[in-house]
Amino acid sequence: MFLPKLFTTLKNYSRKDFFSDLTAGVIVGVVALPLAIAFGIASGVSPEKGLVTAVVAGFLISALGGSRVQIGGPTGAFVVIVYGIVQKYGVDGLTIATLMAGVILILFGLAQFGQVIKFISRSVVVGFTSGIAVIIFSSQVKDFLGLQIEKVPSEFLLKWRVYFESIHTGNLYPLVTAAGTIAVIMLWPRLAGKVSTKIPGSLIAIVLFSAMPAFFHWPVETIGSRFGDLPHSLPIPKLPPFDLQVIQQMIKPAFTIALLGSIESLLSAVVADGMIGSKHRSNVELVGQGIANIASSLFGGIPATGAIARTATNIKNGGRTPVAGIIHSITLLLILFLFAPWAKLIPLACLAGILVVVAYHMSEWRSFAALLKGPRTDVIVLVSTFLLTVVIDLTVAIEVGIVLSAFLFMYRMSTATQVRSEDQNGQEDEILPKLPEGIQMYDVRGPLFFGVAQEFEETMRIIAKKPKVQILRLTHVPVVDATGLHVLKSLFEDCQKRNTRLILTGANRQLLEEFERSGLDRGIGKENITRNLHQAIERAKSLIVIPAENRG
Repeated sequence: MFLPKLFTTLKNYSRKDFFSDLTAGVIVGVVALPLAIAFGIASGVSPEKGLVTAVVAGFLISALGGSRVQIGGPTGAFVVIVYGIVQKYGVDGLTIATLMAGVILILFGLAQFGQVIKFISRSVVVGFTSGIAVIIFSSQVKDFLGLQIEKVPSEFLLKWRVYFESIHTGNLYPLVTAAGTIAVIMLWPRLAGKVSTKIPGSLIAIVLFSAMPAFFHWPVETIGSRFGDLPHSLPIPKLPPFDLQVIQQMIKPAFTIALLGSIESLLSAVVADGMIGSKHRSNVELVGQGIANIASSLFGGIPATGAIARTATNIKNGGRTPVAGIIHSITLLLILFLFAPWAKLIPLACLAGILVVVAYHMSEWRSFAALLKGPRTDVIVLVSTFLLTVVIDLTVAIEVGIVLSAFLFMYRMSTATQVRSEDQNGQEDEILPKLPEGIQMYDVRGPLFFGVAQEFEETMRIIAKKPKVQILRLTHVPVVDATGLHVLKSLFEDCQKRNTRLILTGANRQLLEEFERSGLDRGIGKENITRNLHQAIERAKSLIVIPAENRG
């Protein structure tokens, strides 16, 4: 059932709750202002598109999402993919991709993929997140150093080559502005104490360094000098120009946006659950994210998702219901109405400094270093995803990372599955009855799926001694797939050719249902599928003593 958290929390909503949400919402709105502008510019679009996204998508993510405290808007995770789409297909292409991603997210939610997405490995997530951080940092070098470059290439290696070739065009004023912004953001919490939780250092840096070109005539490029004046209101929503060829080209980027957005939003929701002791509705969250992205595209915005840092700021300042997120969007809308003319004074070098700090926190370098000390398979996935994100493409990185993780997981599962013959003395943890001659028992441990099918068949072929009765113990088999069922059928047919009776024992409910659905139980005979080992042994003994012509 699609029931946003807003409707649940409003049932017992009080005046105290409202004032807590009001305080948190206003503070998060102020915190989100510089980030929305910076993410818009870093994504290759005008700054107002970042603000529009924070207002429209942020409002709907809170109103229709499945988390009590999620704050949505543009994030650093989307910078790479959005910039690439804009460079290749223009803003109209981005609008179509964002709308399509919204539809895909809704389908994810309706198909109840919320739980499935959580199984994407940590190595993949850290790999592409760290890669995105490196790319964000790289994209800000031009404005950070004030380099005179007409157009920065989108390719990572070529971009750095152009930077080094243009290093002599650098300007001291942008460098001082950007470095000063980083210093303010780092030192502000120490200098301001608890005040820093209400007023972010990034906002202080913007106010301080916006005054430099206005009053001291610093020769730095500003939002106004590059983009002109910002609009005072939201644009009129409209559908993008649809073109079948562009839609086909946007399928892959749209899927990447949807997958990335779902991962980021659900990670943020999980973090928030841990902070407030609540539980989000993952599928409702995906549907809400989808609706928000569709609306963002109609208003000319960019992709949006849950923002972990802003969500944490909301919680720390008392936000406990989606009302806080709604107020955060209204706060940004009021700022857009009242202070848009002043935003043009913000130096681009200042925004570059803010994004460098964002990239540092996003890099997860501690997690990256820790994973490098883990199993070799995880290291392969981590490094592959990271390098592909940085050097090739984020879409390719996520696809390869997920597929590689799946293959390595299957490899681990296949090595964990064992088939061994049990002698008459049994196992270390139990004492088995003595088996009469002519009865041979094999114990299967681990999932019986396509990854181990061939090895299972080869093992059974090698160890088989052609007994009169063969017991296959499945107590430690959690799951079986179609290939595993086929292997069991082949084993049964092979036993028939050797005039050997096959008994299956210890299968769990899921396995028994699969046996019945596939007809395996009718072939083997339901009397030859027993609940436990002792029943299997008794059944085997009865088959040994009954003359062959009377066996049932």
